[in-house]
Amino acid sequence: MDAIDRKILAVVQEDASLSVAEIGSRVGLSSTPCWKRIQRLEAEGVITKRVALIDPAKIGLGITVFVSVETGDHSQEWLGRFAEMVGAMPEVMEFYRMAGDVDYMLRVVVPDIAGYDTFYKKLIGTVPLKNVTSRFAMEKIKSTTSLPIPAQS
Repeated sequence: MDAIDRKILAVVQEDASLSVAEIGSRVGLSSTPCWKRIQRLEAEGVITKRVALIDPAKIGLGITVFVSVETGDHSQEWLGRFAEMVGAMPEVMEFYRMAGDVDYMLRVVVPDIAGYDTFYKKLIGTVPLKNVTSRFAMEKIKSTTSLPIPAQS
């Protein structure tokens, strides 16, 4: 990946709806070579998808909850079942296996506290859990989907 590929990534992270001509103009390429680079970045899995970002509050999802999960069972079978169940829950926006004092961390969006209570009951019913801790976000101070593109090494 060269410097132009990195510029393309920076541009499309900010606005994937730009035309190939506009992206090319911003990175110093004509349309055809720019399109070929974008296609290659997609084929290589660098660009994984193009999406529209939606304001959760404007569609009635005003509560963000960070949920930490501890388990007493670290078997592959338990993890497979837990990952399958949690991965299928539409409220879960992000799901990580962690190092440290927490085993898993979820970012969950729900309409309200009652919605979270419904989610919580569903979560604790999936597999045996040792501890579930919920932290409710009071204010979103920074949120971005743009990764910091490292300089070419």
